[in-house]
Amino acid sequence: MDIRLGDNQYGKAETRLVRVTRHPDGHEITDLNVSTTLAGDLAAAHLVGDNSGVLPTDTQKNTVYAFARDGTGEIEDFALRLARHFVDTTPTIRRARVRIEQYSWERFGHHSFVHNSGTRTATVTYDGAAATVVSGVDDLVVMNTTGSEFHGFHRDRYTTLPETDDRILATAVRAQWRHEHAENEDWQDSHRGATGQLLEAFADTHSLSLQQTLYAMGERVLRHRDELVEVRLSLPNKHHFLVDLSPFELDNPGEVFFAADRPYGLIEGTVVRDGAPDPGLAWW
Repeated sequence: MDIRLGDNQYGKAETRLVRVTRHPDGHEITDLNVSTTLAGDLAAAHLVGDNSGVLPTDTQKNTVYAFARDGTGEIEDFALRLARHFVDTTPTIRRARVRIEQYSWERFGHHSFVHNSGTRTATVTYDGAAATVVSGVDDLVVMNTTGSEFHGFHRDRYTTLPETDDRILATAVRAQWRHEHAENEDWQDSHRGATGQLLEAFADTHSLSLQQTLYAMGERVLRHRDELVEVRLSLPNKHHFLVDLSPFELDNPGEVFFAADRPYGLIEGTVVRDGAPDPGLAWW
C-alpha cells in the first residue's frame, strides 16, 4: 500500500498586536489579530524531522511585531508586506497567507477610547508571482424590527415553525469581498464603501427570507464598487421569538421578544460579477 504526504501548511495563529501612535493632538490605536500560514517544500520536516526548511512560527510572530515598528498602515498593505516577505526571503516557502482582523476603537479624549462593534478583516495570499486581496467585515450586528417575512416553505412531518408575515430579522454579518487587483487601491475608501452598501441593502430590502437579503446585500456591493468582483456572506439568523404573555392576562402586540442565541439558522452564499477573473489562489 502506497502512502504519501498530502497538502500541508503551518503558521502562527492570532498574534495580538496593539500599536499606539502618539500624535501631539491625540493618540491613535491600531488593534490587530494577525495569523500567518506558510506552505511549500516542507516534506522533509514531516517525513524525517528535518527542520532546515522550516521558518519557526515564533519567527513569524516576531516579524509581525518588527514590521509594525515602522507602522502598519491599512491592514491590506500590512498583510501584503508580510506575505511577500515570507515567500521572497525563505527559499522553501512557496505560498504565504496572512489574515488580519482589526478591532475598532473610537477616541473620545486625548488618549481615551471606546470599543466599537464590527471587525475589519483582510486576507492576502501570495505565491511569489500573484497576490489575492480579500477584505471584509466580521461580527457586524444588524437588526430590522419589521419588514421581514418567512412563509411558503416546504413542510414535512417534523415541521412546527409557524409562517409569519412580520418578524424581527437580526444577524451578525460576516462578509468578505475580493478585489480585482492587489495594487494601488484606496483600501479604506473601498472598505467604508462596501460596508455602507451592505448596511443600506439590509435596511432597504423587504425580506421574504434571509437568503433573499443575502443576495441583495452582495449584489448592492458589486453594483456600486467597481474594484470588487466577488462577495461572500455568512449570515447567522439571530432568532427573536414573541413571548406568550397570556398566562399573565397580558397581550403582546409585537413588543416583547425572547432573543435565542442557539441553535440558529446559518445562511451562506456568494455573489459574483459576470466575467470575474478566477482568483487562482483559494481564499474562502
